[in-house]
Amino acid sequence: MKNSVIKKLESWLMRGYGITQLQALEKWGCMRLSARINDLRKAGMNIITHTIYANGKSFAKYTITKP
Repeated sequence: MKNSVIKKLESWLMRGYGITQLQALEKWGCMRLSARINDLRKAGMNIITHTIYANGKSFAKYTITKP
């Protein structure tokens, strides 16, 4: 399952969408988004982490920069 989630995540980001942990869990059942993001970074993708603050909490949203 790990590789299929990585491929879906890569495709999602390449289309210009951002992703949060909750979205990844709802879409693909991915419980370890940060680990999959790390896998993609090791593969050479330039992924940016944005810290979002809402309702007194913070969470990460991941996007990529396009060359």
